[in-house]
Amino acid sequence: MSLSISVFGLGYVGSVSAACWARAGHRVTGVDINSVKVEMLASGRSPILEPSMSNLVDEGHRTARLTATTDGIAAVHNSDISFVCVGTPSLRNGKVDLGHIERVAREIGTALKQKKSHHTVVVRSTLLPGTTESLVIPILERSSGHRAGTDFAVCYNPEFMREGSAVEDFLDPPYIVLGAQSPEHLSLLRTLYDGTRSPRFETTMPVAEMVKYASNMFHAVKIGFANEMGTLCKQLGVDTETVSRIFSSDTKLNISSAYLSPGFAFGGSCLPKDLRALAYRARELDLNLPLLEALMPSNAEHLNRAVDTVVHAGKKKVSLLGLSFKAGTDDLRESPQVQLVKRLLGEGCQLRIWDQDVSVGRLAGANRQYIEEVIPHIGSLLSADLEQVVRSAEVVIIGNKSIKKDLLLQYLQPNQIVLDLVNLDRANRPDKPASYQGICW
Repeated sequence: MSLSISVFGLGYVGSVSAACWARAGHRVTGVDINSVKVEMLASGRSPILEPSMSNLVDEGHRTARLTATTDGIAAVHNSDISFVCVGTPSLRNGKVDLGHIERVAREIGTALKQKKSHHTVVVRSTLLPGTTESLVIPILERSSGHRAGTDFAVCYNPEFMREGSAVEDFLDPPYIVLGAQSPEHLSLLRTLYDGTRSPRFETTMPVAEMVKYASNMFHAVKIGFANEMGTLCKQLGVDTETVSRIFSSDTKLNISSAYLSPGFAFGGSCLPKDLRALAYRARELDLNLPLLEALMPSNAEHLNRAVDTVVHAGKKKVSLLGLSFKAGTDDLRESPQVQLVKRLLGEGCQLRIWDQDVSVGRLAGANRQYIEEVIPHIGSLLSADLEQVVRSAEVVIIGNKSIKKDLLLQYLQPNQIVLDLVNLDRANRPDKPASYQGICW
C-alpha cells in the first residue's frame, strides 16, 4: 500500500527517512523552513552528505515521488501521515530546546484545523519521556480545535540511525518501536513498516521516548567506559586491544562490540545534548545519577588528554586529518575534533586541517550555525591538499577513519609524530618511520 507522507525537518533524520520512504514507493514531501535545503531536495540533490543519499534523492526526484516545500500546511493537506523530525538541541543549561518542536506542532495543528480527513502525526525527534503527551498533543489540539485520538492520531516512533550508515540503518534497524496511547492509532505505521524484518515493539509513548534515550545513554556509557579502561591499560602497561577484544567477545549478557573500542571523545548531534537533557531533568527531580553526570566530564577529560599529548610533544606545527566527528559525514556539531582545534589554537599551535567530506561553503542549517558560533574562522585552516597538510606538520593527528594508509604513507616523514584518536585497525595504521601512538592504547 502506497502512502502519502510529509516529513517536517530536512536534517539527517528527516532527509534519510524521506528518501528511503520514496524509494519504497511512497509519495513523500519534505518540509523545512530552510529554503536552501528545500531547494536542494526539490531539485534532486541531497541536503546532507551521507552514503547512498545522492542516488536515493536523485531517484526520488526522477520518479516524482520525492519533493520538498516550505509550506507545511499544504504538505499536511496533501498527505496521510506527517513525521516530525526537527532538532531538539541543548540550551546553555542543558535543558532541551523544544522551540522547533513547538513551532512544527502549531503548524501541523493549524493545517489539521482545515483538514476533514483523518490524519496521523508521528514524532521521531528525540524527546524526554512524557513530552509528546504533555507538550505536542496539547499544542496540536489547541491549534486545530480537534481532539487527539478522535479526530487525529499521534504516535512516537524513534529512529536508530548512525550518521555515516544512516541509510543502511534505516533499511535494517535493530528494532522498530511504535508508541501510542491506543493500538488503533498505529494502523498507518504498521502499514509503513510491513516490509521491515526487524523486531517490532508496540508500546506507550513515554516508553518509546525513553527507549531512544536509553539507547543513546548506553552508547555514551560504552564509549566513556572503553576510553577510561583504555587509558588505565596504557598507564599500567597492559595490552589495551587484547583486553578490549576479550571483553567485547561476551555477547551472552547483552554486550555488543559497537562503541566498545577505545578511541576519541564522543560528539555529534545526539549523545552530548541527550546526556545534558537527562542530567538536567534528574536535577529537577532531585535525583543523584553519578554515572550519567560523570560521562560529560569523563568525555571532556579525554579531550584534555589529546591536547596534553600534543602540547607535551613540544611541537607547534600540527595537522588534523578528519574534522567531522565521524568519517563519511560532514556533521561538525559538537565534534570533539572541532573542540580540539579550538584548544590547540589557544595553545599557540599552527593548525592545518584536511577532511575530504567537509566544505564550509556546503554546510547548512544547524551544522553551519554551530561552526559560525564556535569557530567561525575554521575555513581558513581547511585545505584539500592532503600532501601539503601532512608534510607541513610535526604532529599528524588522525581525527577520523577517512584517511587511507597507503595514501598517508606517501607523505609521512621520519621525524613526525602520528597521534591516532580513532583506533584505526592494525592493518590501516601507519608503519615506521613515523612515530605512531594511540591516545589510550
